[in-house]
Amino acid sequence: MAAIQFSYLTAGGPMLWVLFAIGVIGITLTIERTLYLHRGQIRARDFIGGIKNILAKRRLVEALTVCEETPGPVAAIVKAALLHAGDNAEAMRFHVQEAAVVELPALERRLGFLAAIAQVAPLVGLLGTVLGMITTFIAFQSDFMKTTALADGMWQALISTAGGLAIAIPAHLAYHFLSGRVRAIVREMEWAGNEIMGYLLTDYRGVPPGGVEAESGQGGKHAEPTP
Repeated sequence: MAAIQFSYLTAGGPMLWVLFAIGVIGITLTIERTLYLHRGQIRARDFIGGIKNILAKRRLVEALTVCEETPGPVAAIVKAALLHAGDNAEAMRFHVQEAAVVELPALERRLGFLAAIAQVAPLVGLLGTVLGMITTFIAFQSDFMKTTALADGMWQALISTAGGLAIAIPAHLAYHFLSGRVRAIVREMEWAGNEIMGYLLTDYRGVPPGGVEAESGQGGKHAEPTP
């Protein structure tokens, strides 16, 4: 049975081997991206809650150490805010956004290539189909046409089409799945950044919500808390 199935694959023509290489690349990218995004996704609410508990004890260095030991972009965003805990709101927001700009390309890396595989695989399969049909018509025009020649061309056309679709469909699903994971992490990054900045600017400093800060001409220093 295995020999018969292998003979079917070899009948797919040269484009089938191209599709096989594309499929291997697609599987490798999917596994690598899934593992990377899994490592980078943490429970943001629990993490922020732990950081707040540490900061409530005025242990800023310990909070920074926890961020450094925690993988993922959420920890990097929080670390950027903690490093500039003494800045005013505008400066702190700038550094948090700068950290986000650094982290986003790493999250989206290679997703475009996976989308390209999903789009190119059917075209490669179609090329194999056209080549198979050309082989069939050449056999029709030959004076010594054989049934096997016609069968070879038709096999090549059908198997190439099936191979292209068999690669494109999972690649599309993998791309949308991974894109959803990236969007979820980005939402966590936004929430964590706003949450930690709000905490640093109010509870940590002892400034009540709505307190006035010296946003300009203070060199990053904030106003004294209102008694």
